[in-house]
Amino acid sequence: MHGAQSGEGGVTAPPKIQNLLEIDPYLRNFETEIKRRYGCFLNLEKSIEHNEGGYEKFSRGYESFGIHRASDNGIFMKEWAPGAEGVFLRGEFNGWNQTQFPFTKKEYGKWELKIPPNADGSCPIGHNSKIKLVIKTKSGELVDRLSPWASYVTQPDDTKAYDQVFWSPPQKYQFQQPHPKKPESLRIYESHVGIASWEGKIATYKEFAQNVIPRIKNLGYNTIQLMAVMEHAYYASFGYQVTSFFAASSRYGTPEELKEMIDVAHANGITVLLDVVHSHASKNVVDGLNRFDGTDSCYFHGSGRGNHDLWDSRLFNYTEWEVLRFLLSNLRWWIEEYKFDGFRFDGVTSMLYHTHGMGHGFSGDYSEYFGLNTDTESLVYLMLSNHMLHSLYPDFMITIAEEVSGMPALCRPIEEGGQGFDYRLAMALPDMWIKHLKEISDDNWEMGKICHTLANRRYGEKCIAYAESHDQALVGDKTLAFWLMDKEMYTHMSTMSPPNHIIDRGMALHKMIRLITMGLGGEGYLNFIGNEFGHPEWLDFPRAGNNSSYHYCRRQWHLVDDDLLRYKYLNNFDRDMMHLEMKYQWLSHPQNYVSRKHEGDKVVVFDRADKLVFVFNWHPSNSYTDYKIGVNIPGKYKIELDTDAEQYGGNKRLDHSVDFFTANDPWDNRRCSLMVYIPCRSAFVLAKVD
Repeated sequence: MHGAQSGEGGVTAPPKIQNLLEIDPYLRNFETEIKRRYGCFLNLEKSIEHNEGGYEKFSRGYESFGIHRASDNGIFMKEWAPGAEGVFLRGEFNGWNQTQFPFTKKEYGKWELKIPPNADGSCPIGHNSKIKLVIKTKSGELVDRLSPWASYVTQPDDTKAYDQVFWSPPQKYQFQQPHPKKPESLRIYESHVGIASWEGKIATYKEFAQNVIPRIKNLGYNTIQLMAVMEHAYYASFGYQVTSFFAASSRYGTPEELKEMIDVAHANGITVLLDVVHSHASKNVVDGLNRFDGTDSCYFHGSGRGNHDLWDSRLFNYTEWEVLRFLLSNLRWWIEEYKFDGFRFDGVTSMLYHTHGMGHGFSGDYSEYFGLNTDTESLVYLMLSNHMLHSLYPDFMITIAEEVSGMPALCRPIEEGGQGFDYRLAMALPDMWIKHLKEISDDNWEMGKICHTLANRRYGEKCIAYAESHDQALVGDKTLAFWLMDKEMYTHMSTMSPPNHIIDRGMALHKMIRLITMGLGGEGYLNFIGNEFGHPEWLDFPRAGNNSSYHYCRRQWHLVDDDLLRYKYLNNFDRDMMHLEMKYQWLSHPQNYVSRKHEGDKVVVFDRADKLVFVFNWHPSNSYTDYKIGVNIPGKYKIELDTDAEQYGGNKRLDHSVDFFTANDPWDNRRCSLMVYIPCRSAFVLAKVD
């Protein structure tokens, strides 16, 4: 348990709060509120310790709740349904009889059921057998429900609700690989299993393991972030309308096949993060959590507070003891059962504020973060989650917050008064790039504004940089490649076709945007599956509006594999950019200095990780000979990466055999300087030669 120091008026202070206040002295004005929040966290942690014996026991709810095969082959079930008048189990095993197997009511809204083994000693419910709970509501109605703890649910066809399936295979998958150690630099490949095939279908865990993980490994990414694994009835929700929190989506295969897929990733040294949705839940009733016990509340706040109007979903009641058990156990489940290595928490901004961030611009005024709009209950839940995860799994655990408001201390340790995340997504970056491509001509791009947005992050709080979000890939929006090249991609991506200005510009900017984003934008980097090679068109899940077509719900790997198409050039560049980071580890290196952002020349120069100098010329037509740039470490430099190189589809205007020697001539606030040639609309990285 956390140590703490008592402050003024008996307020409990985080033990290392002075670290936080030294990093950001402006937080001193809100010290009382930081201490109050920490006190709320500490009280809840003490309650868990006192009532449940600590996180370790409290977060293993899945071992007793839900359905289990006992050691004697009987069945044991436990559910929390405080508003129910009765609970029953039915299924294929008893001909779907509604009331044959009633649960016994226990304390605190809990219900239990025991079914003895068959006379021959076998289990009364067979593996892969369909079951449902029956809830007797206060009005006496008997309604079907799925257990909130269901570990496997299947859909008979697209028009029907999901069934719970008793998953108890005679041979469970045996993991061969340990968790990889936490990477120093996060190079994240954001993935969706279902769209990961070139065929017009839902791809599988097995196909992903066999076909996609080798690509990810070859590209040089060291982390996979998996979307849409928690079961969701509506495929087109991208996985964000979760219906069964403990069930791995059956669209892609069985639980054992997901385990094997994660094991394959681990065998390749790749960390696997789960996109976890604890910010809200689907409104589905028959196959979701909504109205589970027949009431409007149960897992959620009742009345208006329990509804997210924009997302049309339900909001958890983080003050309810059994909801805390459910959610904390859910995190443990994905680690213990499937060997995930960490989480990207979805919708954190929505959780942090009573307004859910809707209609709120967030000016950066600290009173916006420490006022009455902040939802202490959900903030404390996030603190509990991070503290539990990092204390139980210190060697590999990684947590990332999808958070847009800029909440101070979100990514500082709990003992300082922070919320304990390792990283937050730098959500302003993709917005900036889209704004530039949509609204500002190349000639008018402001170097200062671009550099400010890329470097504008809270000191001591790590960010994941990314150039484009998965939402931009969806129908109605465009990826960077499609904003840049649009319909020309249909006719001019062949290496045999004549030069095309739109394609040349698009490919150059695609590479430059990714390089400066990864070089300057954060302490980690993320790419959405397929965008590394400029995947064309858009992502459109099967729905009534497109005749349930999968044509745009796939990744066209054949495009990048075709040696006669230009997609290979973007893929090659992304691969070599990842391998350069692997070599120099600049994402995890604290040194970072922008020495030049020249508006007239459209030149940006910055050094990172002491040994690397990044040079960008964004000007559409002006190239510069003998251009003087500042360098801090004297010595010899060589070109390590060049967007204009032939293998990346460039015009090969730079000679990579040239050595660059510094002059003892300070420039741009650096100790020495170099003279370089910078072709228009290109970028390169110089590395210090030892």
